[in-house]
Amino acid sequence: MATKIDKEACREAYNLVRDDATAVNWVTFKYDGSTIVPGDQGVDYETFTRKCTDDVRLFGFVRFTTGDAMSKRVKFALITWIGESVSGLQRAKTGTDKTLVKEVVQNFAKEFVISDHKELDEDYIKNELKKAGGANYDAQTE
Repeated sequence: MATKIDKEACREAYNLVRDDATAVNWVTFKYDGSTIVPGDQGVDYETFTRKCTDDVRLFGFVRFTTGDAMSKRVKFALITWIGESVSGLQRAKTGTDKTLVKEVVQNFAKEFVISDHKELDEDYIKNELKKAGGANYDAQTE
């Protein structure tokens, strides 16, 4: 059966994360049968990472504040999580299903496909977003 997406409900969840007036920093999009629907939402990144268990596949839209001493910027990441125990067929479908999610989630700095909890590390994600952000005025020695 072909996967569908509840665009209206997912767009509402997406807009919550994008809205500076809300405290919501992340939202998940999960499977309800063969339909992608909004899942959980929250303010703490660690809570988001706990949703990424070995037996699920989900999409996360997450807000991060990055930047340096000269400027702080809000950056968004689209995270595709595929747990270690997810079947091969479901893994394969997740790639094509992501195109449905991208019809709703259109503005993000970087996209991640992750199945290892180490790659969900907040500092790793922020560093990757910082690299994608262009100008960097930190007094770094890279």
